[in-house]
Amino acid sequence: MAPSAMSRWTKSLSEAQPVPYWLDDPGRPRPEPALTGAETCDLLVVGGGYSGLWTALNAKERDPRRDVVLLEGREAGWAASGRNGGFCAASLTHGLSNGLARWPDEIHRLQELGTRNLDEIEKAVARYGLDCDFERTGEIDVATEAYQAGELRAWYEEMERAGLADGVEFLDAEAVREQVASPTFQAGLHDRRGVAMLNPARLAWGLKRACLRLGVRVYERTPALSLKPYGAGMAVRTPYGSVRARRVALGTNVFPNLVRRVRAYTVPVYDYALMTEPLTAGQLASVGWKNRQGLGDSANQFHYFRLSADNRILWGGYDAIYPYGGRVRSEYDDRPDTYAKLAGHFFTCFPQLEGLRFTHAWGGAIDTCSRFSAFFGTAHHGRVAYAAGYTGLGVGATRFGADVMLDLLAGRPTERTSLEMVRTKPLPFPPEPFAWTGIALTKWSLARADAHGGRRNLWLRTMDRMGLGFDS
Repeated sequence: MAPSAMSRWTKSLSEAQPVPYWLDDPGRPRPEPALTGAETCDLLVVGGGYSGLWTALNAKERDPRRDVVLLEGREAGWAASGRNGGFCAASLTHGLSNGLARWPDEIHRLQELGTRNLDEIEKAVARYGLDCDFERTGEIDVATEAYQAGELRAWYEEMERAGLADGVEFLDAEAVREQVASPTFQAGLHDRRGVAMLNPARLAWGLKRACLRLGVRVYERTPALSLKPYGAGMAVRTPYGSVRARRVALGTNVFPNLVRRVRAYTVPVYDYALMTEPLTAGQLASVGWKNRQGLGDSANQFHYFRLSADNRILWGGYDAIYPYGGRVRSEYDDRPDTYAKLAGHFFTCFPQLEGLRFTHAWGGAIDTCSRFSAFFGTAHHGRVAYAAGYTGLGVGATRFGADVMLDLLAGRPTERTSLEMVRTKPLPFPPEPFAWTGIALTKWSLARADAHGGRRNLWLRTMDRMGLGFDS
């Protein structure tokens, strides 16, 4: 990147606040009081992000008499659930391609369950009056290189042969630029109904309010410190108290799981995003985007971008940073080098918006696993269930994962628990320094593939054969 270009693009970041746009909201609710003393309940949910909130809500919907307590270490929605891009996808498998490669025999069922899950989220938004700017606008996967356009067309033809292309349309360069005007777009796959856009923080806050309304006892600023058997149930210790519960659901995702053997299955990866100031009517007209779809490009190191309710553009992705040792630390949340890189990529995509400024720039950790999609399990003789590994596509899939955890805790087989996806685990990550070395080599190889027409080197081909991988 030329120094003059760097200077021109980074000027757009001069007033950007290093906080997530969604959480910088005057409507942010006050946290509930911390737990002091001893509590007992039927179901204890640990974690106040989407995974825990959906679990508590669905548990009360299944049985309004069930006594449910939810513990959150800080504030509901403060972490990945409140700072993501706000793409709520029907896919339960981190995209159809990943699901088809891993579970070809049940992919139609997984697609159907994912669509049903997204429908249920839409119904919950209406039923509980969740003020989260929910828009079922769909998504376009765009090609920005000629080889990517060829790959998208070939993938669309494969989807048609497999009977999986319903609601999906291939767009050539002219057609995709009619939807959103960028000189970099060379083709697109338009999924018209499989993705919704929403305000992620307001979804989390709305789910918390719905839980409280249904009688869930929510304690914030109450980290769960330990998990141990206690009679026929479990006991969780907190800084100022404890909870005894018949059953426990763990929705802590990127944070260390209270079941220690689960920790090796996930690593934290840091993702970053920018948010622009609101576009003027003229700026918006220059981009088009009348149908407000979410967008993502087709590179291994990809970007995701979308319009907010007030016509800002969120632009994120590309860099995926794994810290040595897999530590989750607040100092990793801010990364100016990545912000400058993202700003340059933004104005390459939308040169007609030069002069637009970014108001917010932020990052944070997401949990990833070696198969890219969630895994599930139980511990302590079925009294504890967990779900983790959503790898950045958990806005929608966490509701499905909540139902899986409740099914597992009930101890009765269901359509969900019979899935191979639910019954199997990903490969765990190796200890350091092997984890860091393997991830660094994979990232280098993916960047090299992007620069060389998508050609995958021996390392990536080996990872593909093993069912492993890593992307942003």
